[in-house]
Amino acid sequence: MSTPAPAPARPRSLAWFVRGDVDGFFGLALDNLVQLLLIETLCRTVLGFPTALLYGRVLPGAAVSLVVGNVFYAWQARRLAARTGRADVCAIPYGINTVSLFAHVFLVMLPAKLAAQATGAPDPVRVAWQAGLVACLGSGCIELVGALVAERVRRSTPRAALLSTLAGIALGFIALGFVFRTYARPIVGLATLAIVLLTYFGRVRFKGGLPGGFVAVAIGTALCWATGIAPGPVPPGPAMLHPPVSAFGDLLAGLADAHLLRYLAVILTMGLFNLLGSLQNIESAEAAGDAYATTPSLAVNGLGSIAAACFGSAFPTTIYIGHPGWKAMGARAGYSILNAVFATAVCLTGTLAHIAWAVPVDAGMAIVLWIGIVITAQAFQTTPPAHAPAVVMGLLPGVGAWGVMLAKSGLRAAGVGEADGPPFSPALVGRFHAFDTWIDGAFALEQGFVFTATVLAAATVAIIERRFVEAAAWCSVGAGLAAFGLVHSYRFTPGDVVFTLAPAWPWAAGYATMALIFLAARWLTRPAADH
Repeated sequence: MSTPAPAPARPRSLAWFVRGDVDGFFGLALDNLVQLLLIETLCRTVLGFPTALLYGRVLPGAAVSLVVGNVFYAWQARRLAARTGRADVCAIPYGINTVSLFAHVFLVMLPAKLAAQATGAPDPVRVAWQAGLVACLGSGCIELVGALVAERVRRSTPRAALLSTLAGIALGFIALGFVFRTYARPIVGLATLAIVLLTYFGRVRFKGGLPGGFVAVAIGTALCWATGIAPGPVPPGPAMLHPPVSAFGDLLAGLADAHLLRYLAVILTMGLFNLLGSLQNIESAEAAGDAYATTPSLAVNGLGSIAAACFGSAFPTTIYIGHPGWKAMGARAGYSILNAVFATAVCLTGTLAHIAWAVPVDAGMAIVLWIGIVITAQAFQTTPPAHAPAVVMGLLPGVGAWGVMLAKSGLRAAGVGEADGPPFSPALVGRFHAFDTWIDGAFALEQGFVFTATVLAAATVAIIERRFVEAAAWCSVGAGLAAFGLVHSYRFTPGDVVFTLAPAWPWAAGYATMALIFLAARWLTRPAADH
């Protein structure tokens, strides 16, 4: 008769904080601080949020979401440590989702604001905020429900399709934009970029144990002050407490205004990517020795985003990449608690305005640029080499959509769409054609580009592997999306070219034709000799 295995010994010390938590806190808090500074900058400059809305509603809502996840994952880590008898368990890192932040600003809230302005709405900024709340709620619900089926979804979609779509957004809306800003302010931009490249790609650490991100932001801040970039806008007033306030009324107003349906392509895709990205990070934690249950980990991630929407933040949260790195630093559960305290203090007291005054976003833009580079590189590094063409195919729609944003910005800079200027109209298409720029195709590609990227990349993977029926199936999905108006459907308004939920029959026919060609390939083609 075998002797039962002894229960794991409880570690002699389950201290809430250890020395490694300080190192981990600097890295995680700095990452979250960059996201908060981006929220402050983009909401203020791109969306025109007033101070009362930004500091009284959006940031307190972000604090609620950050506390929900950081406290849970710290508790989860201590529970795992107690159950396994180990003192080296590291909490899952968690914070505001960078990709969704940009997607919600540029693909949901800004279009909602412009559309509201074009129709003469009395408060376009509030319409934009309500659209962001709906997008955040939708993303959180997808993450919460998807926690039950995440693994099945991941198996049914090629990795190249998922990651290349994400990489297209990262390359266009994150990396390229900050490359422009880096070269617009080269002293700060290139100096901080050198530090980030040295630390994260050169895999070295500064003497004294200073985190590379901290060094980059510190030197970047000093250079901003030395070159006149800092100080930033004068803070609106002394720091004061801004407790979280329910945003149910505005959330319901956003739902009633059909923002969920209008921006379904962005919401669905961002929610799916958040879900799958978090799932992969849980797997990464398990590979590092900390096996966390998938369903509760993903569910709380979704609850964090839902809490954000309910209390005024338009920005979903996510399980961060990097658990093995924090664990190697010696971080355990305490760094997650410290991050929650830091986020609460910054968001609820209005001190972010003072931080933004002293630390321009330029000081941390190299870190965000690095994030865009890493996300893009990951699409190639973690997919089979033979699928590289599919990754490129998936990149194109995202980069193209970013190009459309630049074209529209250029038109607005020239007065098009402004109150005293010419409107956006089909006449623009002919002008662009005269310069061999097929802007009508770009406008079509922009609408639902995240779906388009997934369909094209997945179909290309199937073609590479000579699974022609599967390629036809993916093209049929594209045809269905176009027929329902979820991709390629747009209309002109005086102030913009916007998505409209109407059948895009020419593109539906195009995808259907692709599907027929791929179905016929088994009879009309034969494998070429491999060289």
